Amino acid sequence: MVFGTDLALERREITNSGKNDGVTVTKRKAQSASVTEIEITTDVGAEKLGKPVGRYVTVELPPFSSEFDDTDSRMVAVRDEIKKLLPKNTSGVLVVGLGNSDITPDALGPKTAKDIFSTRHITKSLAEEIGLPSLRPVSSAIPGVLGQTGIESAEMIRGIMNETSPDAVITVDALSARSIKRLGCTVQMTDTGIVPGSGVGNHRAEISRKTLGVPVIAIGVPTVVDAAALVFDITGNENIPQSERERAEKMMVTPREIDVMISRASRLLALAINCALQPGMDVQTLLSLV
Repeated sequence: MVFGTDLALERREITNSGKNDGVTVTKRKAQSASVTEIEITTDVGAEKLGKPVGRYVTVELPPFSSEFDDTDSRMVAVRDEIKKLLPKNTSGVLVVGLGNSDITPDALGPKTAKDIFSTRHITKSLAEEIGLPSLRPVSSAIPGVLGQTGIESAEMIRGIMNETSPDAVITVDALSARSIKRLGCTVQMTDTGIVPGSGVGNHRAEISRKTLGVPVIAIGVPTVVDAAALVFDITGNENIPQSERERAEKMMVTPREIDVMISRASRLLALAINCALQPGMDVQTLLSLV
């Protein structure tokens, strides 16, 4: 039985894809994290996994619901993977927080974007004057959702890019998972961009290099699982009546500590992104400026 998921790692587990399918998998340890890198190199692999050709990095961490300090190894592991995905010689970067800030499981993107160290307005001469000559121009945006604004996030991002001309875009969004063990303890990063809402059956316009013209790094944390997947995950029973399964697939389940999870996950992601984009600055300096 196949359930919807945004995670390339789970899609690979479902399909058992391998090198002969144009899918390579590399696993390694990083700090307190386990990192799995999946690279889809062919159209055959893309079709089998239901994901575009590109790199998908999954960082499995201790739960976000547990406390962490600013130099926690979880943040360092995520920061290092973002650095690897960021194209070389990238100057200006636009960070976009996708999602609905009024719905807690979907508020990861907006909350992360609020803590991004935006520097595009700081002139080069001012940066040198305050002792930060290598400051990277960064801007951030929270486009909201179509139901709030009447504007697709992709349309709003293109409008911002016309004025700011970034070399790359980083998006942050909440994801869906197939297994409850992935909720609140997994970060997925990819260089293929994102289709917002795809994991919960609410597909919006694609945000990718193909649609924006610059590299797009998509970062996400799974915060929900549909009820049908939850039943299967717990019981292993595939014989769910079709009518009941259809009803269950419309229900999204989230942990009861989701508010704490979102608060801590967004803080960690924002700090990891800030550190990756401003490698010449230490953590404490960045924290004092945001």
